[in-house]
Formats: sequence, C-alpha cells, structure tokens
Amino acid sequence: MIIDSHAHVMQPLAKELAWMDEAGMDKTVLFTTTIHPETATNLDELSGEIEKLYAMLDGTRNPVEERIKSIEKLTKIVKDHPDRFVGFGSIPQGLSYEENGKWLDNYIIKNGLRGVGELTPGSGEVGKLESLFQAAEDAGRLPLWVHAFLPLTWRDIKELLELARHYASVPLILGHLGGLHWLETLKAVRDLPSVYLDLSAVYTTMAPSFAVKEYPERTLFASDAPFTSPLAARNLLESCIEDAYMREGVLGGNIAKLLNL
Repeated sequence: MIIDSHAHVMQPLAKELAWMDEAGMDKTVLFTTTIHPETATNLDELSGEIEKLYAMLDGTRNPVEERIKSIEKLTKIVKDHPDRFVGFGSIPQGLSYEENGKWLDNYIIKNGLRGVGELTPGSGEVGKLESLFQAAEDAGRLPLWVHAFLPLTWRDIKELLELARHYASVPLILGHLGGLHWLETLKAVRDLPSVYLDLSAVYTTMAPSFAVKEYPERTLFASDAPFTSPLAARNLLESCIEDAYMREGVLGGNIAKLLNL
C-alpha cells in the first residue's frame, strides 16, 4: 500500500484526489489547514496565503475558531472517503495539560482522528509542548507531528528531542527531517526509537537517502501537498531508495504500522 503520510486539505477536494490517483496513492494521512495556497492565481494571492502561514509559524496567529472549523471539514472528508483518507487534527498552542486533554478528547479522539498536527511552535516555544506530550500520553499515546523546519533552530529541535526522550511512549513525527539541520537530526535520533522522520520538503536529496539507510523503519514518505505534488515527492524519494524492501516500508508500510492502518 502506498501512503502519503502528510498532506493538507486542498480546495477543491477533487484536485487532491486527482493528485493522489496520478501518483498511485492508495491512502493519504490528511492534515487540517487554515490556508490554501493552491487556490492562488497570481503572486499577490500566493503571498497573502504564505503570510498567513508565516504568522502561524512564528506564533502570532493561533486561530481557535478557524481550527475547529478546519477539523470539522477534515472529519467530514475522512468519513466521506474512509478508503482514501485518515486524519490528523490541529490544536491551539499554549494550552494547559487539562485544556489539552479536553481538546484531544473533544476534537481528536471523538472525531476518529489518528494523531495531532501539524504543530508549529515558534523558536524558543518548544518547551510549551510538554503539557501536550503529557496529555497525548494519557490519551492513548497519540502521535504528535511537529514542524521542524524554519523558524526552529537546532537548539529548538534538540529541546524537542529531549521531550521525545522523556515521553518515549508518545510517537513523535519530526517534520521535514529537521530542515536545514537534517544531518544533526539524523545523528541525534539514533537512540530515540519513538521518533519518526517525515521526508517532505527536504533540504537536499542527500538527506532522505541517508535517512532511509540509517532508519528504514522510521522514515515516512510525505508530500506536504499542496506545497509539493504527491507524484513529484514520490519520484524524488524512489530515486533515493534502491532497496525494494526499504522502499516498500518508507512508501507506506511504516506509517501503516504506526497508525494501525
């Protein structure tokens, strides 16, 4: 089974399904979104959507009502197309342990979603995720997907990996392989079996190549659609993996095992 382990809800949904079919995707792990760069028709419109994204990444935008609506939309898509999608739901940043627990119960678990993400802490804000790690552990060890490209620094990523070490029963999916810090990341996760490596938006093709060699059972194919088409992401990754058994795991087997698909 070929599974895209990280893509966002697109408008219209028909375009997303067409991209999946084009790339031979059996299933996609679909994430919520409050921005839609795929709808832009010119640079000004695209810039407007990307500015919203940057505001979320630097912590200046954390829209609770928009998150709830995006989860409702995602849940409907997953229920309407259970053969094609499973879902990860978002959560506001900066909640207490009790608030995180209530959100996970009300918006993730009761909606049948499989994990939490995309989490986008700002630089210097990673420590605030600890209460979420605690709540995710108590909620059945829900996987957490964290954006680990800019604006996070290597210091932030190291702090995130320390949380993973402390809460080793909670699967942590490290987004984008640590971004510019992919090499340091690959060395740092050797003794952290609960950390999985998302291979979308990688900085260089050398990064996924060595990631798969070192961690064939903990690397996950992902497109991060609409920012990359699933076909382009699959072609890039397949060009980096010569071993057929490893390729099968990375392209779907690993995420299927993690999420019990």
